[in-house]
Amino acid sequence: TFQIGKYEKTWGEWKTVRDWAVANNKGYDLAGVGGTYPEGAADNFPVINVSWYDVVKWSNARSEKEGLTPVYQVSGATYKTGQSVPTVNASANGYRLPTEAEWEYAARGGVSGQRFPWGDTITHVQSNYYSSTSYAYDVSTTRGYHPTYATGGEPYTSPVGVFAANGYGLSDMVGNVWEWTWDVNGSYGSGLVSDPRGATSGTKRVYRGGSWRDE
Repeated sequence: TFQIGKYEKTWGEWKTVRDWAVANNKGYDLAGVGGTYPEGAADNFPVINVSWYDVVKWSNARSEKEGLTPVYQVSGATYKTGQSVPTVNASANGYRLPTEAEWEYAARGGVSGQRFPWGDTITHVQSNYYSSTSYAYDVSTTRGYHPTYATGGEPYTSPVGVFAANGYGLSDMVGNVWEWTWDVNGSYGSGLVSDPRGATSGTKRVYRGGSWRDE
């Protein structure tokens, strides 16, 4: 059992935590831009262009802001700066990234045996993605970028929560922007496993979910 955010993290959420960390001399270095450029992005668009390291540090900052114990540490101290691979304080009650398996479980929305949480086909009614004839299951009547959001300059992201949520009440698990997970990219090995934690070594992290610019 675990809890997960209903929406992709918004620029407004990111900015609020970042500004709190700066104002309170917490020492975090946090980047990120909103769904539209530059700093004046709409608060209800997902934050973009954040590295895995920044997301982990932001999670720690949000934990501190809300009086929770930060999850990620480097050399026994709360991870705040640089690009170090942190360790996990398993007893902490703060915010963290989901594992890839947790993300997959959440994205399915309580169903199994179908390609998407709502069925086996996809259209622009259901998600913000790049529609293509390359895939038989893409049956959208509009092609290319989502026509509602492909206006002005890139990125053509959409506000969080405008598409129907899945069975767990989670939005944008398909499309809009890619989402980071905790896991290192690698094989799980053979055989059935329960709640796997992914590869134990490697340099790349797993992101899931697709985006506005991808088929």
